[in-house]
Amino acid sequence: MARETRKISGRRWWRWWLGGAAALCVCGSTGVAALRVRDYAFASPAFTLSRERPDALKIEGVRYAVRSKVMRVFDEDFGRSIFAAPLDERRRRLLAIDWVEDATVSRIWPDRLMVRIRERRPVAFVSFPSGVLLIDAHGVLLDPPAQARFSFPVLSGIREDQDEGQRAGRVRTMMRLLDELGAHSADISEVNAADPDDVRVVARVENQTVELLMGDSSFDARYRTFLGHFAEIRKKSPEGKTFDLRLDDRITVKE
Repeated sequence: MARETRKISGRRWWRWWLGGAAALCVCGSTGVAALRVRDYAFASPAFTLSRERPDALKIEGVRYAVRSKVMRVFDEDFGRSIFAAPLDERRRRLLAIDWVEDATVSRIWPDRLMVRIRERRPVAFVSFPSGVLLIDAHGVLLDPPAQARFSFPVLSGIREDQDEGQRAGRVRTMMRLLDELGAHSADISEVNAADPDDVRVVARVENQTVELLMGDSSFDARYRTFLGHFAEIRKKSPEGKTFDLRLDDRITVKE
């Protein structure tokens, strides 16, 4: 009985040994095959990104970003296999370009690269001693494109030494005010959000430019009240340029 048990155990050991050897052979063969496929993908002319092919590098979504900057990101990839292009690194470099908020880079079989750009959306102008820039909802400053025309209010209370988070907070204050004003937001030419608790605006009312102290809430109600009493206020204070709307029961004129 003991002899038979030893025979069975021996047969099992040989089966395990043969199974393991077979598995190693399969893994080795698979590894060799994978290396050959990799070498073929990197070396075959069939997968080469060629400058001679107009659509080898296709770029979508670029309107205000400088297209030549986007293309330069891929200079090293021409003349090489598309499988050699480090897509994550290319995306990282794209995100460093002005106006680019997000980007994806894909390989298109057999020899093309596809780039999709999502550009930033400006919401206001900001003015610095060094010049006028645009700003998006995230507080990112943007150079105005030469040929583009935008119709945005000026956002004051923004400084060049502020970080993006600080600027974004002031942008949110401006956007909240404009959203509350709805259709009347078209009257607003400038928003001063230096103090979010004491927002000021410059508005065009009946062909006259006025400054309004809006406080930190009830923007729409306060502005509608002002419009409803503007003719009466003008009769009493024809030279008034600044109006304090922060108290809901009165409007104070500041000469």
